[in-house]
Order: sequence, then C-alpha cells, then structure tokens
Amino acid sequence: MTTIERKDSARSDDRRPSPAKARTETPRKKGGRRDSQLRVAVLFLIPASIGFLVFFAWPAVRGLYLSFTNYHVPRDPVFIGLKNYITIASDPVFWNSLKVTLEYVVINVGVQTAGALLLAVLMQRFTRSMVVRGVIMLPYLIANVIVALVWFWLCDYNLGIVNAVLNSLGMDKVGFFGNESLAMGTIAMVNVWRHLGYTSLLLFAGLQAIPKDVYEAAEMDGAGEWRVFRSVTLPLLRPVLAFVLVVTVVGSFQIFDTIAVTTKGGPIDATRAINYYIYERAFERMDFGYASALAVILMIILVGIALLQNKLLRANQSDLER
Repeated sequence: MTTIERKDSARSDDRRPSPAKARTETPRKKGGRRDSQLRVAVLFLIPASIGFLVFFAWPAVRGLYLSFTNYHVPRDPVFIGLKNYITIASDPVFWNSLKVTLEYVVINVGVQTAGALLLAVLMQRFTRSMVVRGVIMLPYLIANVIVALVWFWLCDYNLGIVNAVLNSLGMDKVGFFGNESLAMGTIAMVNVWRHLGYTSLLLFAGLQAIPKDVYEAAEMDGAGEWRVFRSVTLPLLRPVLAFVLVVTVVGSFQIFDTIAVTTKGGPIDATRAINYYIYERAFERMDFGYASALAVILMIILVGIALLQNKLLRANQSDLER
C-alpha cells in the first residue's frame, strides 16, 4: 500500500465514530424522537383537554356542589346539605317522570334494536349497495327538532295527513300527541324512525366482521336459518350489540328536544320525562339547586345502567376468541 493510500485510510478511520460513541448517540436520537412525538401529541391534545375541562369537568363539579345548595337565581347559593335529595325521595313528580322515562326507554330501545337488527340482516343477505345505505341513513341526518315538528304536524288531529288517511279509510281520528295513553309511545316511535337507519348500519358493520367460514360450517352441519341466526349470528354480534344497547339506553334517558317542541310534558304529565323535569326546575322555576340534584341522580342511574349492561352482555369479550 502506498503512503497516500495509508493517509487516506487513516483519515477515513478518524471520521468514523468509535463503537462506544455510536452506542451513546443512538439512544439519544431515539429518545429525542420520542420526546418530539410526545410534544406533538400533547400539542394536539391541548384543545380537546381545554374543551373537556371547560364544558364537562368544571360544569360537572359545580353541578355536584350546587346539588347541596338552595340556589334560586339571582340569589347566591346557600349550602343545605342533603335536603334536596331528601325532598326528591318524596317528590311525586320526580317518580312520575322516572316512570315515564322508563316507558319511553323500553319502547324506544326495544323497537329500535329489533327493527335495526332485522334491517341489518336483510341488507347483509340481499343488498350491500351504498345507495341503499345512504337512503337508510337519511333520517338520522335531519335535526331531531325538525323531525319532531314534521311528525307533530303530520299527526295533527285536525289537519294532519295521518288522520286524514285514517278518516278516508273509515277509521276514527287519533290524537297521537294529545292522548295521555298514546303520547309517550308516539314520541318514542318518532325517535325510532329517526335513529333506525343509524343503528342498523352499526349492526350491519358488526355482521360484516363475522367470518363467512363460520356460516359455511353451520350450513354443512345442517343448521336452518333460525338456528344459524340464534346460535351463530347473535353470539358473534354480541360486542357490537352491547355497544348499541348502551348508547341507545343512555341516549333514551336523555330525551328532551322531541318533548320540548311537541307536548311540553303533557298531557297531564304523560310525557314529562326526567330531563324535561330538570329543565323546568332550572329554567322555569330558577331552582338550580334542586335541578342539579336531579341531574346528579340521573347521572348515577346512567352510570349504573351502563356498567350493568357491560357486565351482563360481556361487551369486552367475543365468541370468536374462544
């Protein structure tokens, strides 16, 4: 090797970092990359965190505090301990509103879940067209207040199209929103009509995730349509079905807007759901302390129902893992 070549190789060796130096630099680069990713993640989380603190956490804490006070606007809140909760225990309007809300939940959740499951199975079996799915989704894209007002006019006793059709068929007119025994069921069916397509698409997505070989194995064993649905489809659809039930039940307990623009709690408290009763106590009677106590009780009920549903339906488990 010539002298020039030796000098070049010596220079290149000097440029190369020693193994020890390389080992010390690599973790720094990895650590720096992680720190950079963490800073970016925190940067994106800041707006959501601010929104959570301002619009959820702080109102929740203040509402919990106000539930232990006598707070009639514009006077300052006065701490009274558990007096609001003791009054609620003997409040007949509260117990009636809870009964009315449960009636709505049973009708809405039962009819909506059964109808959505049937619709999802029909889409899975006969058509998977995007056009059909878009049409089914259309009612959900309309604001709930608009849906409620449209159906309120359609079912009007004197001028509504529904009663006009019934009258033309020789049947008596029906006061859907004015009849004490029909009003809550009518409101429930209006909301079923709006949410049916959305719920069916959630269940349809769950059906899409079930492997086809499971159905093929069931057919080879000679299982009929009903047996396949009962023994294969429902068990494998359980996690999605549990999610749908939790969301639907929690949403049903918070029914307000449909009642506010149609019956306003009537006739004779037949549609005064617990959310509407909270609104009345807070914004009509200005009794924010009592309304806050009602809201805390509603929150406890919803958390308890959600936890119970998750446990009974085993929402975090799938039969595919067995």
